[in-house]
Amino acid sequence: MKYHTPDAIRAPFARYSHGVEIPAGYRLMLCSGQLSVTPDGHIPESCEEQTELCFKNVAAILESAGMTLHDIVRINAFVTDRTHLPGYMKVRDRLFGDPAPASTLMIVSGFAREAFKVEIEVVAAAPD
Repeated sequence: MKYHTPDAIRAPFARYSHGVEIPAGYRLMLCSGQLSVTPDGHIPESCEEQTELCFKNVAAILESAGMTLHDIVRINAFVTDRTHLPGYMKVRDRLFGDPAPASTLMIVSGFAREAFKVEIEVVAAAPD
């Protein structure tokens, strides 16, 4: 992977790369947005706990393709309130070192169920 954070534009606001270039010979995995719900239907209360579970669900999807969280090249995350940003970012920053994946974080009005505070979708790439 080649990570791009050019000097010609402002440095990232947090731990993410402005761009990630995927070389030839890599396969891609595009994961649908994952909500924080366990197989038995439990939804954690805090945004931090929900973020942990979202990434746990993403990890399970990636594992089914022989990939891990380290193969993520792009994160799209959605939270329902600005107050949830610290909880989300704490987990993301712990899970992803440098160079970090490309990332977008948006505040949205809500999800299908009011209990959900965060949703995370990713793109991962691994050698063929």
